[in-house]
Amino acid sequence: MRNLKLIVAFDGTNFSGWQKQSNAPTIQGELERVLGKITNNSVILHGAGRTDAGVHAYGMAASFKTDSLIPLPKLLRGANSILPSAIRILEIKEADPDFHARFSTTSKTYLYTIETGAIQSPVNRLYAVHIPQDLAIEAMQQCLDLIIGTHDFASFEASGSRDKSITTGRGSIRTLQQANVHPTTKNTLQFVFTGDGFLRHMVRNIVGTVLEVGKGRKTVQGFKVILEAKDRSVASATAPAHGLFLKKVQYNKE
Repeated sequence: MRNLKLIVAFDGTNFSGWQKQSNAPTIQGELERVLGKITNNSVILHGAGRTDAGVHAYGMAASFKTDSLIPLPKLLRGANSILPSAIRILEIKEADPDFHARFSTTSKTYLYTIETGAIQSPVNRLYAVHIPQDLAIEAMQQCLDLIIGTHDFASFEASGSRDKSITTGRGSIRTLQQANVHPTTKNTLQFVFTGDGFLRHMVRNIVGTVLEVGKGRKTVQGFKVILEAKDRSVASATAPAHGLFLKKVQYNKE
């Protein structure tokens, strides 16, 4: 059996997230359908993680095993010719037999984009969240500095993120190597997060709460209290999905 690794980019606007569903279009579902058709196999695709409805990706990693001998360039061309235009496989390569797109992950990087101008360009409306006001970037960065390192992120964990009856493992503890916000243009801000893993809605919940600090509705000290509370009910609303992009998935040998 060949073990193949894919790098996939997608616009998640019209999909119900990554994970296959029986009654809605998903990224995994479309990829499995197309790859199965070309390889004449039943394909079970493993993604590096699950993205929610409306979330996008520049570089989602995935893997599957197949006994098909089809050359990789032909598989790449064939899949992209059939896939919906909102999904493209950027790369396919042979992987080690024990490689698994999810369990072999060492880190992921997410981007979240905000537009602050009075009027949002309509071409950006599906990829950036519009907040038409000046935001306190320095105060927001002070909040983000507090979450770098290893912390219990229960305050930013969505319901259903994990089975809380399981007492082994790391629970809601994650390690972030990077958490920054910076201007990319005059009216655009971008959050960047890199970590060894992310809880469900974790990035969007952090952004939603940090934005309250940027708007002057919460303080940096208040954010610190929220982080230490380990209680989702004290944090702010979840930021919208469409501003979020999975940028890259990293593995040990890369």
